[in-house]
This record gives sequence, C-alpha cells and structure tokens, in this order.
Amino acid sequence: MKRILIPAALAVALCGGLAVAQQAETRHKQHDPHKIVAKMSQKLNLSADQTARLEPVIAARQQKISALMADTSLTPDARRQQFRAIHQDSEKQLAGILTPDQLQQLKSMHHGHGRRGQNQPPPAA
Repeated sequence: MKRILIPAALAVALCGGLAVAQQAETRHKQHDPHKIVAKMSQKLNLSADQTARLEPVIAARQQKISALMADTSLTPDARRQQFRAIHQDSEKQLAGILTPDQLQQLKSMHHGHGRRGQNQPPPAA
C-alpha cells in the first residue's frame, strides 16, 4: 500500500506545482503592445502621431517588465523597486506624448483597474 501512496502523492504534488506555475505565467504573460496602444488610442482619443509614438514606449515597458518577472535572482523588494522605476520611466515618456487631459484620463483609468481603493465600492455581482 505504501508503494502506491508515495508515487501517487508525488504525482499529485508535481501536477499541482505545474498548475501553479502555469497560472503565474498566465498572470504575468506579456500583453501585446499593439493591442494596448489601440485600446488607449480609442479611450483617450489619441491622434495618429500620438499612437505611433506611444507604441515603442509601451513595447519597451512590456519587455522590461517581462524580463523583470523572469529574473529569479531578485528579492521581492528589489523587484518591486525596479517595477516602480520602470513605471516611473514610462510615465515620464507618456507625459511627453499625451496632453495633460489625456494623462489625467489614463491615471483615472488605471486607478479603477485591478485595485480597489478605500472609497470604491466592490464590483456588482
């Protein structure tokens, strides 16, 4: 009986580990910069010039984030600091492309996405 239970438990543990790894990979999967820019263009009413200038900025940001997530040598604090630095850098670049109104719209779009603030009600079920 023990001969069957140990390999079975090992198989379950390995499959569970693979499922967790696949979920983590899906969560941090690199998004298509072209789709992101297209959505931003539509929501922020960007000009063709703004859209063209925005795509390389978003692509570079996505590439840096992807590399950061793949770097297993970083501590969580170091990863968080680098993540913030990447976002601050892209915000500076966006500020040179978008109008102040568009920047404000973008910030308000991001505040409601993925995180709930203290004053935001929970999503309707």
